[in-house]
Amino acid sequence: MNILLLGDIAGPSGRKAIIEKLPEIIKKKEIDFTIVNGENAGDMGVGITKKNFDEFLKAGADVVTTGNHIWDEKETMEFITLEKRLLRPQNLVKGSPGNGYGIFDSKNNKKVAVINLMGNIFMKKCDDVFEAAKKFIETVRLKKDADFIVVDMHGEITSEKMAMGYLFDGKVTMFVGTHTHVPTSDHRIMEKGTAYQTDVGMCGDYNSVIGMNRDNSLKKFFKDPGAKKHYPALGEGTISGLMVVADNKTGLANKVEPIVLGKNLENRI
Repeated sequence: MNILLLGDIAGPSGRKAIIEKLPEIIKKKEIDFTIVNGENAGDMGVGITKKNFDEFLKAGADVVTTGNHIWDEKETMEFITLEKRLLRPQNLVKGSPGNGYGIFDSKNNKKVAVINLMGNIFMKKCDDVFEAAKKFIETVRLKKDADFIVVDMHGEITSEKMAMGYLFDGKVTMFVGTHTHVPTSDHRIMEKGTAYQTDVGMCGDYNSVIGMNRDNSLKKFFKDPGAKKHYPALGEGTISGLMVVADNKTGLANKVEPIVLGKNLENRI
């Protein structure tokens, strides 16, 4: 079972990279199930529209996760209730529309559970992420309720994501962090068999400041009165994520492989 999770799709350049390159990756790596994080997909590099969501599904995504920018495009509050394959963080405040996790069918007829979590430190206010994770572990069990389980934790702090990785080790197939837009080099299989990476990076223009126009970002740091509201860099986008080869019997990881394709980073595919 080959599972692919791609990091935050940042603005128009990230969308273009997904539309043009994801089908090629799925074919070449024989991917059975694909997850992309779409919370930065909007034209201004935040939020996700129905059009964006549909484009990602057409390109080959099976599920779209999000994060702290989930509601930055107002229309999302309406269509998320109709689109079960669009997830928002499970630990958003009670009463938030949409779902934080689901169980989906893969191309090879396996049940894949995906949960979207959001960290508590330096992020928008949400419910306790560790309590939400504990409840999920008790509710959705590997090889009982789902053949494979994937966790996308959208968070700022490395220690918070690392601690969560140990909580999930042996209980899920794959745990990855998103949000920082910079891929870490700590991809590995943990002691009890769960694939792990602190952050899978972004799909977007890396000749930028985490996806945003670099010149304008510098102006903002210098408090230049000519600085504008952050807007995306529009150069060629690079795809960044993690592929896991999982064991059909145990649901745990046999192999982890970074997937990087584009102009600005060393390609790995």
